[in-house]
Amino acid sequence: MTITQKSTFPALLLLLYVYISASVTVTTRKPKLEVHENTNAVLSCEFRTERETHPRVEWKKRAKDVSYVYFDGEFTDSFKGRASIDGATVTLRGVTQKDSGVYQCEVTARHDKIKLGEVMVTLSVLVPPHAPSCHVPETVVRGYSVEMHCKDKLSVPPATYSWYKDNKPLNSAPEINYSLDPKTGTLKFKSVSKSDEGQYRCEAANGVGAPKSCAGRHMRITESVCLCCRRGCCCSCHHKSKGDKKQSAKTSYNPPTDPRHYRHTQSFVL
Repeated sequence: MTITQKSTFPALLLLLYVYISASVTVTTRKPKLEVHENTNAVLSCEFRTERETHPRVEWKKRAKDVSYVYFDGEFTDSFKGRASIDGATVTLRGVTQKDSGVYQCEVTARHDKIKLGEVMVTLSVLVPPHAPSCHVPETVVRGYSVEMHCKDKLSVPPATYSWYKDNKPLNSAPEINYSLDPKTGTLKFKSVSKSDEGQYRCEAANGVGAPKSCAGRHMRITESVCLCCRRGCCCSCHHKSKGDKKQSAKTSYNPPTDPRHYRHTQSFVL
């Protein structure tokens, strides 16, 4: 290698380094961020430029449509008055579930070789349980199957459910008469007995804040089914035996012999 070649080689390396490094770089300290509802969320965005001294910073929220959060030096729409920026890092105050989503920080450096750098931050706003809606039947005939339902549609992440009878927790086991699904909140009885009578309530929990319960509701176990016609003109009780669980109760009504009253009477089968 000649002296000229030796002196040229470091210069080529320097030019290559400048070419590669002359670009804006954008990073974040927390690409995935979880915060509780009504607290502050700090969307981290840090950048470095090689030549640009006044880079342009923008924030967008990506969903079905892309919308601006911070544009042309100002916050937009619902972010006005409750957001601030330091460098390229944005702080959202009092976040709600509507703020959850994917945010994009973009930095434009016009004088750098690569002029645009960007980074994504996923924000998840955690919502504590709300009092769930519960369905507990008031009266059930002994020997029939029963389903109770419990649901909290607002908690994030989704709640899991526990059922209580007379303030004592119910637990699934092969030998007992019921089953419960902690994910759906459904409590099923195969065949209720008198011992299943009592007050039932459901509790929702998701690890964010304190668990919440619905108001307790009393379920009564009866030995008979009472059937009434629509117009309330009669009512009869059918006592259920072991062999007629799947049979429908039937009753009839005989009209009076006086033909003047005939048009006001009817026969029916339930």
